[in-house]
Order: sequence, then C-alpha cells, then structure tokens
Amino acid sequence: MHILANPARFLKLARPLTAWLGWAGALVTAVALAIGLLVAPKDYLQGDSVRIMYVHVPAAWLAMGGWTGIAVASLMQLVWRHPLAGVAARAIAVPGAVFSAICLATGSLWGRPTWGTYWEWDGRMTSMLVLLFLYIGYVALADADRERGGEGRVVAIFGLLGAINIPIIRFSVEWWNTLHQGQSISFTGGGSSIDASMRWPLLASSLGFSLLFGAIVLMRMRAMLARQKVEARMRRLSA
Repeated sequence: MHILANPARFLKLARPLTAWLGWAGALVTAVALAIGLLVAPKDYLQGDSVRIMYVHVPAAWLAMGGWTGIAVASLMQLVWRHPLAGVAARAIAVPGAVFSAICLATGSLWGRPTWGTYWEWDGRMTSMLVLLFLYIGYVALADADRERGGEGRVVAIFGLLGAINIPIIRFSVEWWNTLHQGQSISFTGGGSSIDASMRWPLLASSLGFSLLFGAIVLMRMRAMLARQKVEARMRRLSA
C-alpha cells in the first residue's frame, strides 16, 4: 500500500480505474438484477417478495464491508501514518451510510409480507440501525475535525471502535432469538441453502454493487485530494 502513498501516483491509477469499475459495475448490476427480478424463480414460501434480496443482501454486505474498510484505513492512519488512509476512510463513509440505509429500507419492505411487520427490534435489525448511526456520526465527526484543522486521529479512533459492531451484526442471528433468518451462503465451506438458480444472480448482483461501490469511493477520494490541493494553493496565495 505504500506504493500508493504518493497522491500523484494514486491519481494516475485511480482515474482510469474509476471508469472501469463504474461501467463494469453498472453492466454487471443491470444484468444480475434483470435475471434476479425477471428470470430467477420465486421462493416456494415467500413468493416474489424474495426478489428484494438481490438488492438487500448486497447492500448489507457492503454496509458491513464499508465499515471494515474504514477500520483498516484508520489502523493504517494511526500505526503507519499512511497519507491517504484518512482520505480513503472518509471517502468510504458516505456510500457506506447509503448502503446501510438501503439495507434497512429493503429489509423493512421484505419483512412486511414475510413477518407481518415492517420493523422488529431484534439483534440483526437493531445492530444494522446502529451501524447507520455510526456512519452518520463518523461523517459529522470527520467534517468537524477537518474544519478545525485536526490531524484526524480522533476520527480514526472512532473508526476503529465502531468496528466492534461488525461481529455483532454478523453473529446476532446466532446469539439471540430473532425473526431474521440465519446465514444462507457460506464462503468458508459451510454450504448454501439457496438454490443455484437464485444464488448466482445474487452473487453477481453483489459483485456489481461492489464494483460500483469501489468506483464511488475512488471518485470521492479524487474529489477530496483535489479540494486539498485547492485549499493548499489558497493558503499559499493568502500568506
């Protein structure tokens, strides 16, 4: 990662990568959602309402993955003083918050026909709501720290502490009685309870949304670096 510590070198790579990730993500997402919403079979119990999962599940994964990225970047900022780590963490925060909100909204819509209620204060839903509040708090704290010219250490510490919520979300369905279903897809050899005709569109939509997430983060990082450059130039002119 030290290869990308130089902003000029990072921007040289980020400019073309943003376009590649954005267009590839849009294409994969469109195809995956078309298959999931129009071609894949409906669930034998939940009917067509199960199709919400092609948006809900990727949003949940990216909401959790986004904060994991913030925690990793915060650690790099505090320990290795990586010059772009803080920028990366702040760039992740807003799209992470958006995907958290999408996860909660789609989960609520899915819960109404499945559970008979839009909301239930169970472990998974409550901890995901906490994650959204953490994102909002992080964005507010980062903006306040930047305005007062802080070094970002407090923001990075907050990013690390907030990561405590990630395993709570992950294991909430195992630790507490909950309406939310357990894990359906395992990447550690535990198998999958979803038929292949529904699993592959779900994985494809997750890939597509992930590529779009990456493109958004790169665009935000480029914008932040450009703003820093303009602010530094203005300070030099006013000196």
